[in-house]
This record gives sequence, structure tokens and C-alpha cells, in this order.
Amino acid sequence: MNALSPAAARTLLHTRQITCAGYQRDDGLWDVEGRLSDMRSYKTETALTDHFKRIPGEPLHLMSMRLTIDTGFVIVQAEALTHNGPYPECPQISDSYQQLVGLTIATGFIKAVKSRFRGHLGCTHLTDLLGPMATTALQTMRPKMATERRLRGEAAADEGPRPALLDSCHALRRGGQAAVIRWGKIGGLAD
Repeated sequence: MNALSPAAARTLLHTRQITCAGYQRDDGLWDVEGRLSDMRSYKTETALTDHFKRIPGEPLHLMSMRLTIDTGFVIVQAEALTHNGPYPECPQISDSYQQLVGLTIATGFIKAVKSRFRGHLGCTHLTDLLGPMATTALQTMRPKMATERRLRGEAAADEGPRPALLDSCHALRRGGQAAVIRWGKIGGLAD
């Protein structure tokens, strides 16, 4: 099946868009930029409507973030910006995301982020953006770095005794066809 089943009659009320892009910089570092927007197709009516008006077609939330990352996947610079938020206080939290500096994008990253920016210590939407940005960093950096290692005649990072991507998803599970083809005996059942 190449499409979802037909939908019931419905009215679009809310659209969230997240876009992320990864860049290799000329100085040897990497940038990942993310943007999150929430749009409603109707005027939001709340007790605060008179103070914080939102017009249909204008983003309720519009946030951007840039992470600069070294080759060890350590965040060396972080910048967050709230372009639109439902309350005047929303942009005030953006500078807190500089606390990402020093974190490594690896196992435990999202747990560290949620601990550091929980509740009033962060913005739900900026924090939500970090999951897709971390994935974008890995998908930007790993293949490019592996290609560069191969060109230098070095072994790829996933050719060691326990490849980092082994068992990371259904397709790359130990004993699965993709794992066996990619890693041979390591990806097989007997090792």
C-alpha cells in the first residue's frame, strides 16, 4: 500500500511543520538548523484573546534554532529564536538554550534535554524541535564522515566490533537482512 486509507469528511484545524537542514561548514564544524511552526485555520478565542490576538494564517508558534556541532557530535554553539509565540514572555526563554553547549548528540541526548528544559525552564516547542534536529545531525554528519574516512583509506565508524546502528531499528536488527548484508557476521545471529 502506497497511501493512507481514504479519510473521513473533515475540516483542517491545525498544521505543525518542522523542517531541519544540516550543513558542513568550511571550518570543519557542522550546523543544523531547525524551524517549527504551528498554524490554526481559525481565530483562537480564549480569556487572553484581547491581549494576544492571533489571526488565521498567522503562526501561533514560529521558532528557529541553530546548533553548531563538532566531529565528536558535541554541541559547541546553540542559538534559539522565538519569532512568534502566544504570549509576550515566550521569547524570553530562547537564551536558555545556550545550555545545550557541551551536550553530545548520542544515546541519552533527549533525556538530558528534557531534564535541562523541563517545565518552566524551557519552551515546549523549542524542546520538541531538538529531537528532529538531533536526527538531522546524525543523518548529515555520519554518512559524510564515513565517506571521508573511506577516501582516506580508514575503516568506517560502523565497522567496529559493535556497529552503532545495529539494533537501532527494525530494518537494522541483528539477524535482519539489511544488518547481515551491511555487517556480515556482526549483523548475523552468531557472533
